Amino acid sequence: MSVSVSAVGRLLVVAMERPEKRNAIDHEMTRELDAAFNRLEDDPELWAGVLTGTASVFSAGTDLRSGGHLVTERGGEYGLIRRRRAKPVVAAVEGPAYGGGLEIVLACDMVVAGRTATFGLPEVKRGLVANCGALFRLPRVVPLNVARELAATGEPIDASRAYQLGLVNLVVEPGSARPAACAMAEGICANGPLAVRASLAAMNSVAEADDEAGWAATDQAVAAIAGSADRQEGIDAFLEKRRPAWRGC
Repeated sequence: MSVSVSAVGRLLVVAMERPEKRNAIDHEMTRELDAAFNRLEDDPELWAGVLTGTASVFSAGTDLRSGGHLVTERGGEYGLIRRRRAKPVVAAVEGPAYGGGLEIVLACDMVVAGRTATFGLPEVKRGLVANCGALFRLPRVVPLNVARELAATGEPIDASRAYQLGLVNLVVEPGSARPAACAMAEGICANGPLAVRASLAAMNSVAEADDEAGWAATDQAVAAIAGSADRQEGIDAFLEKRRPAWRGC
């Protein structure tokens, strides 16, 4: 098992636990995340969720050795990215949330981060593009020029800057993100569940109105590099732990 799931009262806590791979997501983890969030949506006794990683890393995104196609029927990529959720989910981030890990954060409703957490889109360092929503979701929560910075430089930002920009709701001491996120979620569960869901649904319906165009633009970006020598070189260099030799084609 690479995902642990525990119910505490009205709250479902989901933890990615593949530390030897920096919680990189493969087919098994995708299936387990999908099952966990199906449970959250389907169980009327559960009113909110918390998604976290391990003490040192949230997630490094897709495991490039997995072969891709990490998509489920109800959740889309990683079992979560395109999920139509009624119940709120709080991300609890310790350490890096990179690539698909950041895109998972963007798929949640609120974010609590340990002070040493970092957020980044390193795809360009591998000749790839972010393809799980960051190209249109990130500019909704941070200024456009900052979103461009993350997407074009591949360099991460720390929790303090992420908080100042509005990506993170709350910054806490290292090791405290999970309990702080649970406390936030439990506070949500103390409110009227129908009112919470209706309020979030109203906001999300407006925020997500352009998702179709966003996914189409993302598909165009992915198509622009598909089959390129640089794309394969970036992946090979990453797996072989060397610097890529870009050709620009």
